[in-house]
Amino acid sequence: MNPPPLCFETICVQKRQFSNLLSYHEARLNRTRAVLWNVSDPVDLFSVLTIPEDIGPEKYKCRVTYGAEVVSIEWEKYQFRPIQSLRLVEDNSIDYAFKYKNREALNVLHAQRGDCDDVLIVKNGLITDTSYANVAFFDGTAWYTPFQSLLPGAQRAFLLNSGVVVPKEIRVGDLPGYCAVKLFNAMVSWEESHLLSSNCLLK
Repeated sequence: MNPPPLCFETICVQKRQFSNLLSYHEARLNRTRAVLWNVSDPVDLFSVLTIPEDIGPEKYKCRVTYGAEVVSIEWEKYQFRPIQSLRLVEDNSIDYAFKYKNREALNVLHAQRGDCDDVLIVKNGLITDTSYANVAFFDGTAWYTPFQSLLPGAQRAFLLNSGVVVPKEIRVGDLPGYCAVKLFNAMVSWEESHLLSSNCLLK
């Protein structure tokens, strides 16, 4: 039997400080190790990670690749990619319940974006995520994030726990009822996420 594919966490570092999501990354990493590799001894990211001396105050990505144990730790300066438009793309078989290092299935969908910046993935008629971010929709009163997220991100977990967003089943036909969209992930906080009109965003 082949071993499970490697997974990874992308952790935000800015002003030489880890983001407040580090505990969320650690929790997901250890849940994934328990499910895929059947290991129960937790990895303590707070003790494993040390910010290198050559990392400046700019925003960096700390990429932790792991299997049963941590395999590698890489550092890369973050480059923000503005998203102005999304194309709805359907895939009823995609499975990205764990943050696999192999993103081939997501890359195939991203390649279908046409003249848009990214894709909004639809699975069995339900809105899920973009290829790189979780999403939330505003109905004029509250922000809702798809209940059927492909990959429940660390930022999404934080926003749910904070009551900023509410999980909800969102179908394609529901989209006209929302007036704005936000995209967010571990590298783009809620405050940093641009507010976009759903009318001009979804194609």
